[in-house]
Amino acid sequence: MKTVIIVIALAILIASAVSIFFLRGALSTGSQKPTGESKNVFWDLETSTLAGEPSELADWRGQVALVVNVASKCGLTPQYEGLQTLYGELKDDGFVILAFPSNDFMGQEPGTPAEIQEFCNANYGVTFPMFEKVKVKGRNKGEIYTWLTSTGLEEPTWNFTKYLIGKDGRIIARFAPRTKPDDPEMMAAIGTALR
Repeated sequence: MKTVIIVIALAILIASAVSIFFLRGALSTGSQKPTGESKNVFWDLETSTLAGEPSELADWRGQVALVVNVASKCGLTPQYEGLQTLYGELKDDGFVILAFPSNDFMGQEPGTPAEIQEFCNANYGVTFPMFEKVKVKGRNKGEIYTWLTSTGLEEPTWNFTKYLIGKDGRIIARFAPRTKPDDPEMMAAIGTALR
């Protein structure tokens, strides 16, 4: 009986620690500046569209970009609405949002590319570019996220982590998942980058 109680207590303790770890990432706020320089610029990278077509990020060279790892079944998914509003307001000023679906956080993006596109169109009218589903953390993270974290910035800790890229293709800052698309600090950083 004593052994069963110890096993149950350990299981509860482990489950609590895992929950706290994931909640830390989901609830974090604030920004982070890079501590180093990358060898190349963001615009030199290549990826694929959500439809699976090759895509060169050079197509957006000279613009300010906000790179976001997105998911359809997350508590932060309503940020799609704010991201679309932000894109609509600033796209004519040389601003773009580049969205990368990821299933890295508790399986919150299980959909196929077609399902993801349909969800985004039907629920949020998303018109900013969407790319292939990628891994955003760990040893097997995709090239885009390897580059984003090569300057000392933290990997995404949850869905909707945001990375701001300047016109010159250099990273400016990382914003935490709960940073809303209309956050004053992030808006100020975007405004400065667009000047």
